[in-house]
Amino acid sequence: MPKRGERQERAKLPLEDEPGSLAHWARQYETWCRTRGQSERTVQNVRSYLGFFIRWADTRGLSHPHEVTRPIIEAYQRHLFLMRKPNGRPLSFRSQRARLVPVRGYFSWLTRDNVLLANPAADVQLPRMEKRLPRAVLTAEEAERVIAVPDVADVVGLRDRAILEVFYSCGLRRAELCKLRVVEVDFERHTLFVREGKGRKDRMIPIGSRAVAWVMKYLDESRPHLVLGDDDGTLFLTTTGESITPNRMTQLVRGYIEASGVPKKGSCHVFRHTMATLMLEGGADIRYIQAMLGHVSLETTQIYTQVSIRALVNVHATTHPAAGLSRPEKAIEPQADGKPTEHDLHAALEAEERDDPEEKAPEG
Repeated sequence: MPKRGERQERAKLPLEDEPGSLAHWARQYETWCRTRGQSERTVQNVRSYLGFFIRWADTRGLSHPHEVTRPIIEAYQRHLFLMRKPNGRPLSFRSQRARLVPVRGYFSWLTRDNVLLANPAADVQLPRMEKRLPRAVLTAEEAERVIAVPDVADVVGLRDRAILEVFYSCGLRRAELCKLRVVEVDFERHTLFVREGKGRKDRMIPIGSRAVAWVMKYLDESRPHLVLGDDDGTLFLTTTGESITPNRMTQLVRGYIEASGVPKKGSCHVFRHTMATLMLEGGADIRYIQAMLGHVSLETTQIYTQVSIRALVNVHATTHPAAGLSRPEKAIEPQADGKPTEHDLHAALEAEERDDPEEKAPEG
Protein backbone atom coordinates (compact mmCIF):
# COMPACT_ATOMS: atom_id res chain seq x y z
CA MET A 1 0.00 0.00 0.00
CA PRO A 2 1.69 3.25 -1.05
CA LYS A 3 2.02 6.05 1.42
CA ARG A 4 -0.27 9.03 1.15
CA GLY A 5 2.53 11.33 0.13
CA GLU A 6 3.61 8.97 -2.63
CA ARG A 7 0.06 8.72 -3.97
CA GLN A 8 -0.29 12.48 -4.06
CA GLU A 9 3.07 12.85 -5.80
CA ARG A 10 1.99 10.53 -8.60
CA ALA A 11 -1.33 12.37 -8.91
CA LYS A 12 0.53 15.64 -9.50
CA LEU A 13 2.47 14.31 -12.47
CA PRO A 14 1.56 16.26 -15.61
CA LEU A 15 -0.71 14.60 -18.14
CA GLU A 16 0.78 13.96 -21.55
CA ASP A 17 -2.31 15.30 -23.34
CA GLU A 18 -2.41 18.60 -21.41
CA PRO A 19 -1.89 21.26 -24.09
CA GLY A 20 1.30 23.22 -23.72
CA SER A 21 2.75 21.10 -20.92
CA LEU A 22 6.34 19.90 -20.78
CA ALA A 23 5.15 16.33 -21.29
CA HIS A 24 2.96 17.29 -24.26
CA TRP A 25 5.84 18.99 -26.06
CA ALA A 26 8.14 16.08 -25.15
CA ARG A 27 5.93 13.73 -27.18
CA GLN A 28 6.14 16.14 -30.10
CA TYR A 29 9.91 16.25 -29.72
CA GLU A 30 10.09 12.44 -29.87
CA THR A 31 8.21 12.50 -33.17
CA TRP A 32 10.63 15.12 -34.50
CA CYS A 33 13.58 12.93 -33.48
CA ARG A 34 12.12 10.04 -35.47
CA THR A 35 11.69 12.23 -38.54
CA ARG A 36 15.36 13.12 -38.26
CA GLY A 37 16.25 9.45 -38.70
CA GLN A 38 17.30 8.75 -35.12
CA SER A 39 17.10 5.13 -34.06
CA GLU A 40 14.26 3.85 -31.91
CA ARG A 41 16.71 3.16 -29.10
CA THR A 42 17.82 6.80 -29.17
CA VAL A 43 14.20 7.94 -29.08
CA GLN A 44 13.53 5.66 -26.12
CA ASN A 45 16.48 7.20 -24.27
CA VAL A 46 15.13 10.67 -25.06
CA ARG A 47 11.74 9.68 -23.65
CA SER A 48 13.26 8.19 -20.51
CA TYR A 49 15.69 11.01 -19.70
CA LEU A 50 13.19 13.76 -20.50
CA GLY A 51 10.77 11.94 -18.21
CA PHE A 52 13.27 12.24 -15.36
CA PHE A 53 13.53 15.97 -15.88
CA ILE A 54 9.76 16.50 -16.27
CA ARG A 55 9.00 14.60 -13.05
CA TRP A 56 11.73 16.53 -11.23
CA ALA A 57 10.30 19.84 -12.53
CA ASP A 58 6.76 18.84 -11.57
CA THR A 59 7.74 18.29 -7.94
CA ARG A 60 8.81 21.95 -7.97
CA GLY A 61 5.58 23.19 -9.48
CA LEU A 62 6.95 23.56 -13.01
CA SER A 63 4.80 22.04 -15.74
CA HIS A 64 5.16 24.35 -18.78
CA PRO A 65 8.24 25.23 -20.87
CA HIS A 66 8.01 28.98 -20.26
CA GLU A 67 8.37 28.35 -16.50
CA VAL A 68 11.82 26.80 -16.96
CA THR A 69 14.72 29.25 -16.71
CA ARG A 70 18.47 28.88 -16.86
CA PRO A 71 18.78 28.71 -13.03
CA ILE A 72 16.23 25.88 -13.10
CA ILE A 73 18.34 23.93 -15.60
CA GLU A 74 21.44 24.56 -13.48
CA ALA A 75 19.56 23.38 -10.38
CA TYR A 76 18.65 20.17 -12.21
CA GLN A 77 22.30 19.70 -13.14
CA ARG A 78 23.27 20.05 -9.46
CA HIS A 79 20.53 17.57 -8.60
CA LEU A 80 22.10 15.01 -10.94
CA PHE A 81 25.53 15.67 -9.46
CA LEU A 82 24.26 15.07 -5.91
CA MET A 83 22.02 12.13 -6.83
CA ARG A 84 22.91 8.73 -5.37
CA LYS A 85 22.09 5.33 -6.79
CA PRO A 86 20.56 2.59 -4.60
CA ASN A 87 24.07 1.36 -3.78
CA GLY A 88 24.99 4.81 -2.46
CA ARG A 89 27.31 5.71 -5.32
CA PRO A 90 26.92 8.93 -7.34
CA LEU A 91 26.01 9.02 -10.99
CA SER A 92 29.04 8.93 -13.24
CA PHE A 93 29.71 12.03 -15.30
CA ARG A 94 28.82 9.93 -18.33
CA SER A 95 25.37 9.20 -16.86
CA GLN A 96 24.88 12.84 -15.88
CA ARG A 97 25.75 13.90 -19.40
CA ALA A 98 23.38 11.32 -20.89
CA ARG A 99 20.50 12.82 -18.89
CA LEU A 100 21.36 16.40 -19.75
CA VAL A 101 21.85 16.05 -23.51
CA PRO A 102 18.16 15.26 -24.27
CA VAL A 103 17.07 18.16 -22.04
CA ARG A 104 19.33 20.56 -23.89
CA GLY A 105 18.17 19.24 -27.27
CA TYR A 106 14.53 19.47 -26.16
CA PHE A 107 14.72 23.15 -25.25
CA SER A 108 16.75 23.92 -28.35
CA TRP A 109 13.94 22.39 -30.42
CA LEU A 110 11.30 24.38 -28.50
CA THR A 111 13.19 27.56 -29.31
CA ARG A 112 13.53 26.72 -33.02
CA ASP A 113 9.79 26.03 -33.19
CA ASN A 114 9.06 29.40 -31.52
CA VAL A 115 7.46 27.79 -28.48
CA LEU A 116 10.03 29.70 -26.43
CA LEU A 117 11.61 33.02 -27.23
CA ALA A 118 14.93 32.09 -25.61
CA ASN A 119 16.62 28.77 -24.87
CA PRO A 120 17.18 28.38 -21.10
CA ALA A 121 19.59 25.48 -21.69
CA ALA A 122 21.71 27.20 -24.34
CA ASP A 123 24.67 27.94 -22.05
CA VAL A 124 24.59 24.73 -20.01
CA GLN A 125 28.09 23.26 -19.71
CA LEU A 126 27.91 19.47 -20.01
CA PRO A 127 30.09 17.41 -17.67
CA ARG A 128 33.30 16.12 -19.16
CA MET A 129 33.09 12.37 -19.64
CA GLU A 130 35.68 10.17 -18.05
CA LYS A 131 38.10 8.50 -20.44
CA ARG A 132 37.69 5.07 -18.94
CA LEU A 133 39.39 1.92 -20.09
CA PRO A 134 37.39 -1.26 -20.75
CA ARG A 135 36.83 -3.07 -17.48
CA ALA A 136 37.79 -6.50 -18.79
CA VAL A 137 39.75 -7.74 -21.77
CA LEU A 138 40.33 -11.45 -22.30
CA THR A 139 43.62 -12.94 -23.32
CA ALA A 140 43.60 -15.28 -26.30
CA GLU A 141 43.75 -18.25 -23.94
CA GLU A 142 40.85 -16.95 -21.84
CA ALA A 143 38.75 -16.30 -24.94
CA GLU A 144 39.30 -19.89 -26.06
CA ARG A 145 38.22 -21.16 -22.65
CA VAL A 146 34.95 -19.24 -22.87
CA ILE A 147 34.24 -20.30 -26.43
CA ALA A 148 34.79 -23.97 -25.56
CA VAL A 149 32.09 -24.02 -22.85
CA PRO A 150 28.93 -24.63 -24.97
CA ASP A 151 27.97 -28.25 -25.60
CA VAL A 152 28.11 -28.44 -29.40
CA ALA A 153 26.32 -31.80 -29.37
CA ASP A 154 23.17 -29.90 -28.39
CA VAL A 155 21.10 -27.78 -30.78
CA VAL A 156 21.24 -24.71 -28.54
CA GLY A 157 24.86 -25.35 -27.58
CA LEU A 158 25.91 -25.41 -31.22
CA ARG A 159 24.07 -22.15 -31.81
CA ASP A 160 25.79 -20.57 -28.82
CA ARG A 161 29.22 -21.73 -30.00
CA ALA A 162 28.58 -20.05 -33.35
CA ILE A 163 27.44 -16.87 -31.57
CA LEU A 164 30.61 -16.72 -29.45
CA GLU A 165 32.78 -17.36 -32.50
CA VAL A 166 31.19 -14.46 -34.38
CA PHE A 167 31.54 -12.15 -31.38
CA TYR A 168 35.21 -13.05 -31.00
CA SER A 169 36.03 -12.87 -34.71
CA CYS A 170 34.13 -9.72 -35.65
CA GLY A 171 33.68 -7.69 -32.45
CA LEU A 172 30.06 -6.88 -33.22
CA ARG A 173 27.79 -4.97 -30.88
CA ARG A 174 25.12 -7.19 -29.37
CA ALA A 175 22.29 -5.40 -31.22
CA GLU A 176 24.16 -5.87 -34.51
CA LEU A 177 24.52 -9.60 -33.95
CA CYS A 178 20.92 -10.03 -32.78
CA LYS A 179 19.52 -8.68 -36.06
CA LEU A 180 22.13 -10.30 -38.31
CA ARG A 181 20.56 -12.17 -41.23
CA VAL A 182 21.72 -15.31 -43.00
CA VAL A 183 22.13 -13.52 -46.33
CA GLU A 184 24.46 -10.97 -44.73
CA VAL A 185 27.19 -13.56 -44.23
CA ASP A 186 29.29 -14.16 -47.36
CA PHE A 187 30.76 -17.61 -46.79
CA GLU A 188 32.93 -17.55 -49.91
CA ARG A 189 34.55 -14.15 -49.37
CA HIS A 190 34.57 -14.51 -45.58
CA THR A 191 32.88 -11.17 -45.06
CA LEU A 192 29.96 -10.03 -42.99
CA PHE A 193 27.61 -7.14 -43.81
CA VAL A 194 26.43 -5.10 -40.84
CA ARG A 195 23.26 -3.28 -41.86
CA GLU A 196 22.43 -0.07 -40.01
CA GLY A 197 24.84 -0.39 -37.12
CA LYS A 198 25.17 2.36 -34.55
CA GLY A 199 24.30 5.67 -36.14
CA ARG A 200 22.42 3.81 -38.91
CA LYS A 201 25.71 3.19 -40.72
CA ASP A 202 26.38 0.11 -42.84
CA ARG A 203 29.79 -1.54 -42.93
CA MET A 204 31.45 -4.61 -44.41
CA ILE A 205 33.89 -6.46 -42.19
CA PRO A 206 35.86 -9.72 -42.41
CA ILE A 207 34.94 -12.86 -40.49
CA GLY A 208 37.51 -15.53 -39.68
CA SER A 209 37.58 -18.96 -41.28
CA ARG A 210 36.90 -20.74 -38.00
CA ALA A 211 33.86 -18.57 -37.28
CA VAL A 212 32.58 -19.21 -40.81
CA ALA A 213 32.95 -22.96 -40.27
CA TRP A 214 30.96 -22.88 -37.04
CA VAL A 215 28.22 -20.73 -38.55
CA MET A 216 27.91 -23.14 -41.47
CA LYS A 217 27.71 -26.08 -39.07
CA TYR A 218 25.02 -24.23 -37.11
CA LEU A 219 23.04 -23.58 -40.31
CA ASP A 220 23.25 -27.22 -41.34
CA GLU A 221 22.65 -28.98 -38.03
CA SER A 222 21.02 -26.58 -35.57
CA ARG A 223 19.05 -23.77 -37.17
CA PRO A 224 16.60 -26.05 -39.04
CA HIS A 225 15.41 -27.32 -35.64
CA LEU A 226 14.89 -23.75 -34.38
CA VAL A 227 12.83 -22.45 -37.30
CA LEU A 228 9.14 -22.47 -36.41
CA GLY A 229 6.57 -21.15 -38.86
CA ASP A 230 7.66 -18.41 -41.24
CA ASP A 231 11.41 -17.89 -41.53
CA ASP A 232 12.29 -14.18 -41.58
CA GLY A 233 15.96 -14.92 -42.32
CA THR A 234 17.38 -13.94 -38.91
CA LEU A 235 20.62 -15.86 -38.42
CA PHE A 236 20.45 -16.75 -34.72
CA LEU A 237 17.10 -17.90 -33.36
CA THR A 238 15.66 -18.83 -29.97
CA THR A 239 14.00 -22.16 -29.24
CA THR A 240 10.68 -20.49 -30.11
CA GLY A 241 11.89 -19.47 -33.56
CA GLU A 242 12.29 -15.78 -32.76
CA SER A 243 15.31 -13.50 -32.91
CA ILE A 244 17.33 -13.23 -29.71
CA THR A 245 16.72 -10.02 -27.77
CA PRO A 246 19.74 -7.93 -26.70
CA ASN A 247 19.04 -8.57 -23.01
CA ARG A 248 18.85 -12.31 -23.57
CA MET A 249 22.10 -12.16 -25.54
CA THR A 250 23.76 -10.43 -22.60
CA GLN A 251 22.58 -13.15 -20.21
CA LEU A 252 23.75 -15.86 -22.59
CA VAL A 253 27.29 -14.58 -23.02
CA ARG A 254 27.68 -13.63 -19.36
CA GLY A 255 26.66 -17.13 -18.36
CA TYR A 256 29.37 -18.72 -20.49
CA ILE A 257 32.04 -16.36 -19.18
CA GLU A 258 31.10 -17.28 -15.61
CA ALA A 259 30.95 -21.00 -16.43
CA SER A 260 34.42 -20.90 -17.99
CA GLY A 261 36.05 -19.99 -14.69
CA VAL A 262 37.77 -16.98 -16.21
CA PRO A 263 38.16 -14.48 -13.34
CA LYS A 264 36.76 -11.57 -15.33
CA LYS A 265 33.27 -10.13 -15.51
CA GLY A 266 31.46 -8.93 -18.59
CA SER A 267 29.32 -9.99 -21.49
CA CYS A 268 29.04 -9.28 -25.22
CA HIS A 269 31.21 -6.16 -25.16
CA VAL A 270 34.07 -8.12 -23.59
CA PHE A 271 34.60 -9.90 -26.91
CA ARG A 272 34.47 -6.56 -28.73
CA HIS A 273 37.20 -5.19 -26.48
CA THR A 274 39.15 -8.42 -26.74
CA MET A 275 39.09 -8.52 -30.53
CA ALA A 276 40.29 -4.92 -30.83
CA THR A 277 43.03 -5.32 -28.24
CA LEU A 278 44.40 -8.59 -29.61
CA MET A 279 44.41 -7.24 -33.17
CA LEU A 280 46.31 -4.15 -32.03
CA GLU A 281 48.83 -6.27 -30.16
CA GLY A 282 49.19 -8.40 -33.27
CA GLY A 283 50.30 -5.38 -35.27
CA ALA A 284 47.05 -4.23 -36.92
CA ASP A 285 46.84 -0.57 -37.93
CA ILE A 286 44.41 1.28 -35.68
CA ARG A 287 42.50 2.57 -38.73
CA TYR A 288 41.60 -0.98 -39.71
CA ILE A 289 40.38 -1.63 -36.18
CA GLN A 290 38.30 1.54 -36.42
CA ALA A 291 36.67 0.16 -39.58
CA MET A 292 36.01 -3.20 -37.89
CA LEU A 293 34.36 -1.61 -34.87
CA GLY A 294 32.41 0.97 -36.84
CA HIS A 295 33.72 3.94 -34.89
CA VAL A 296 33.04 7.34 -36.42
CA SER A 297 36.00 8.96 -34.67
CA LEU A 298 39.50 7.54 -34.50
CA GLU A 299 39.72 9.00 -30.99
CA THR A 300 37.19 6.43 -29.83
CA THR A 301 39.31 3.60 -31.18
CA GLN A 302 42.53 4.95 -29.69
CA ILE A 303 41.44 3.83 -26.24
CA TYR A 304 42.65 0.37 -27.22
CA THR A 305 46.19 1.67 -27.56
CA GLN A 306 46.04 2.13 -23.78
CA VAL A 307 44.56 -1.31 -23.20
CA SER A 308 47.21 -2.99 -25.34
CA ILE A 309 49.74 -3.09 -22.50
CA ARG A 310 51.68 -6.09 -23.85
CA ALA A 311 53.40 -4.05 -26.53
CA LEU A 312 54.23 -1.33 -24.01
CA VAL A 313 55.71 -3.91 -21.63
CA ASN A 314 57.94 -5.24 -24.42
CA VAL A 315 59.11 -1.74 -25.33
CA HIS A 316 59.81 -0.98 -21.68
CA ALA A 317 61.79 -4.20 -21.23
CA THR A 318 63.95 -3.57 -24.30
CA THR A 319 64.56 0.16 -23.86
CA HIS A 320 64.61 0.99 -20.16
CA PRO A 321 68.12 0.56 -18.72
CA ALA A 322 66.83 -0.75 -15.38
CA ALA A 323 64.11 -3.02 -16.70
CA GLY A 324 66.33 -6.11 -16.69
CA LEU A 325 68.22 -5.51 -13.46
CA SER A 326 67.54 -7.75 -10.48
CA ARG A 327 67.19 -6.55 -6.90
CA PRO A 328 70.47 -6.62 -4.91
CA GLU A 329 70.49 -9.56 -2.51
CA LYS A 330 72.56 -7.78 0.16
CA ALA A 331 73.48 -4.28 1.16
CA ILE A 332 76.56 -2.60 -0.25
CA GLU A 333 79.51 -3.01 2.07
CA PRO A 334 81.61 0.02 3.07
CA GLN A 335 84.52 0.54 0.72
CA ALA A 336 88.07 1.16 1.85
CA ASP A 337 89.16 2.82 -1.36
CA GLY A 338 87.19 6.01 -0.83
CA LYS A 339 84.26 5.08 -3.09
CA PRO A 340 80.84 6.14 -1.79
CA THR A 341 79.07 3.62 0.41
CA GLU A 342 75.34 2.88 0.46
CA HIS A 343 75.04 5.15 3.51
CA ASP A 344 76.67 7.97 1.56
CA LEU A 345 74.28 7.43 -1.35
CA HIS A 346 71.23 7.56 0.92
CA ALA A 347 72.51 10.71 2.59
CA ALA A 348 73.07 12.36 -0.78
CA LEU A 349 69.56 11.46 -1.92
CA GLU A 350 68.02 12.85 1.27
CA ALA A 351 69.95 16.09 0.85
CA GLU A 352 68.80 16.33 -2.77
CA GLU A 353 65.19 15.91 -1.71
CA ARG A 354 65.58 18.66 0.92
CA ASP A 355 67.03 21.02 -1.68
CA ASP A 356 64.47 20.21 -4.40
CA PRO A 357 61.42 22.47 -3.97
CA GLU A 358 59.21 19.99 -5.88
CA GLU A 359 59.91 17.31 -3.27
CA LYS A 360 58.88 19.49 -0.35
CA ALA A 361 55.43 19.10 1.12
CA PRO A 362 53.14 22.09 0.44
CA GLU A 363 52.89 24.49 3.31
CA GLY A 364 49.60 25.29 4.98
